[in-house]
Amino acid sequence: MGNSLKAILAFLPSNKCQKYLLEDLEEMPVDKMVDLSGRQMRRLPVHICSFRELVKLYLSDNNLNHLPPELEQLQNLQILALDFNNFKALPLVVCTLKQLCILYLGNNKLCSLPLELRLLQNLKTLWIESNCLQYLPEVVCELSLLKTLHAGSNALRTLPPQLQCLQELRTIWLSGNLLSEFPPVLLDMPFLEVIDVDRNSIQFFPSLAHLPGLKLVIYDHNPCRNAPKVAKGVRRVGRWSEETPEPRKRSGAVIEITLDEKPLLPPAAKTEPE
Repeated sequence: MGNSLKAILAFLPSNKCQKYLLEDLEEMPVDKMVDLSGRQMRRLPVHICSFRELVKLYLSDNNLNHLPPELEQLQNLQILALDFNNFKALPLVVCTLKQLCILYLGNNKLCSLPLELRLLQNLKTLWIESNCLQYLPEVVCELSLLKTLHAGSNALRTLPPQLQCLQELRTIWLSGNLLSEFPPVLLDMPFLEVIDVDRNSIQFFPSLAHLPGLKLVIYDHNPCRNAPKVAKGVRRVGRWSEETPEPRKRSGAVIEITLDEKPLLPPAAKTEPE
């Protein structure tokens, strides 16, 4: 079915059209996953909300700008992908899904996040990259189990000091923002493993050698006058990265780092909770 036809059918409210879009998805899938990505939908078929045992729902790459209140019935949902849509505000019904572990909100038109987001206390991974955020909403700092935060390609100029309260945070992606200095709050987060500040406007980097958990720092494409100093074994990606603070041992040993990388796979293959 062509994209243009999909777009027309997605806009029509009739049950026959919606059933055609769902391709006879009438019963709860055995794997408890529904992937409706790339269907050109303008609204979520309410029928999906009857699958109360659903664990994964992928709605990426559609034309959605709202969600039905019936979504609240999906109280077992752990993964929700809303990236590549037309949301200008996060629907509050999403904040009722308290079992969510992973929430994809990237590539929308969000300028803020609601205070109700604090209700998602099981959230471990939050993607808010490629939106219209001029500041990191402080409500993010209340997500106590958050381990990975993707906030790249926004218009962030600084980070709130409350971010250091996220003691489970291990990976933070901030590439493509408007940072003119290295965020001071990150210097007080010794548990961070990956810091990405690629493609910003940072002119000077403080020493990061005191961060014991750090494994990787990406600072490329900044007008910096120096490379950040790091502890032995920490990988740097950026200008002068080969000039390590300590002499390298020529033992031939290779240190492998397992990272929660930005996936380049379709939504259905995105990272799942541990």
